[in-house]
Amino acid sequence: MDTEPATLFGRHNNSSISVMKKTTKTKALTPAKKTAAKPVVKKSAAAPAAKKAKTVAKKPAAPKVSITTITAQIDVGFGNALFLRGEGPGLNWEKGLLLNCVADTEWSVNLSGAKSPLTFKFLLNDETWCVGEDYTLAPGKVGTFAPEF
Repeated sequence: MDTEPATLFGRHNNSSISVMKKTTKTKALTPAKKTAAKPVVKKSAAAPAAKKAKTVAKKPAAPKVSITTITAQIDVGFGNALFLRGEGPGLNWEKGLLLNCVADTEWSVNLSGAKSPLTFKFLLNDETWCVGEDYTLAPGKVGTFAPEF
């Protein structure tokens, strides 16, 4: 480094101070070297050491719910409805269960949870009993009946 004296003048008293000024030589700028990009290598997780199998207690399979379908083939007339009374899930002999009208002459209901045969009768508007003996149907079965009034 070279130094050369520089003189500074104060504002108020015209006194001078001698200070050494530093000079530096400039080097020619050279572009930075480009380095080849390293390929990205994904590290795969090393296979873990063999683990001991966990013993999982299996839950007992839920009991399969059987659905029993009762269908009646009858034209009950406009404004009337078909009901079912009997013994089994959702049934009793005092108040009827309304069947769904699925077509002009078809009424149906699905009952779940029966464990023993269902015994039932059809009623028109939950007032008039169908003629004949009680009907029976095994649990999980589909039965189509033609009640008469």
